Amino acid sequence: MAQGTHRDAVVSFAPLRPRLIRVAYRMLGSVADAEDVVQEAFIRWMDVDREAVREPEAYLRRTVTRLCLDQLKSARHSRETYVGPWLPDPVVEDAEDEEDVTLPLMLALERLSPLERAAFLLHDVFGVGFEEIAGTIDRDPAACRQLAARARMHVREARPRYRLGKQRGLEIASAFFAASRSGDMTALGAMLAQDVSMHSDGGGKRPAAVVPVLGLRQVMQVHKALAVLFGKYGSTLVRVGLINGLPGFVTREADGEFQTTALDIEDGRITGIYVMRNPDKLRHLH
Repeated sequence: MAQGTHRDAVVSFAPLRPRLIRVAYRMLGSVADAEDVVQEAFIRWMDVDREAVREPEAYLRRTVTRLCLDQLKSARHSRETYVGPWLPDPVVEDAEDEEDVTLPLMLALERLSPLERAAFLLHDVFGVGFEEIAGTIDRDPAACRQLAARARMHVREARPRYRLGKQRGLEIASAFFAASRSGDMTALGAMLAQDVSMHSDGGGKRPAAVVPVLGLRQVMQVHKALAVLFGKYGSTLVRVGLINGLPGFVTREADGEFQTTALDIEDGRITGIYVMRNPDKLRHLH
C-alpha cells in the first residue's frame, strides 16, 4: 500500500478514534478489548475504497459495533465462569461523562442481549437513528425500536435519577477515603445508606469478596476489618476523580498494585461501593 494512501487513512481515522473507543468500551466494558476492536476497524479502514464512503463516522461506527457483537458472543462464557463479581474496567476521567453512562448502568447493560445492548447504546446514548442501527445489526428499524425499548425498560432503575454535583461527589469520596483508612467507623457509617452494597472485583488474582456485601451492618464489618489492614500495611491515595462517571479515588495498596473505588451516591448517602482490584483491569492506569 502506498505511503500516501496509508497517511490518508490515518488522517481521516484519527479524529474519530476517541468516539469509536467510547462506543467499543460501552459495548464491551474492557479498555484493552475496546482498543483492539478499534485497531481492527482501522486496519479494515485502510483496505476499503474510502472515496466511496459517504459518511466515514457512520461506516466506522457500524464496523466497530459489529466487531463488538462478535466479541460479546465469546465473552459470555468467560463472564459466567469469572471468579467473584465482574465489574467493567475502571476509566478515570477529569470531566463528567457527556454520555451519562455510569458504572451501575454498565452493569445493567450486562443483563441485556448483545443486540439489545447495541440498539440501546447506539440510540439512547450516542443518538444514532434507527435506520442506521438497522443496517448495523441486520434488523429492520421496527425491530430495532423494540430492542431499544426492551433494553430501556431493563436499565431504567440503573440510570441516575439526578446528577450529583461533581465537587460535592469528590468531597464525599475524599471523606470516605479518610474514614475508611483511618478506621473512623462513626464518620464512615454516617456516609452510608442502610441498603448500601459493596462489590469488589479481584478476578481471582487478588483477595476480594467473592459475593457482593449487602446492607449497612455487613459493609461496616468489612470496613472495620479492612481498617486494621490499612493501619498495618498502608494505603496511599494516588488521586481523587470520576471513575466510570462516579466519584471515587485511585490508591496504591500494600502489594504495590493500584486499586480503584467508585461510589454511587443518592440523596447524599453512599448506596454502592465498587472496588476494582483485578490487576489485568488496572494495567491501563499505569
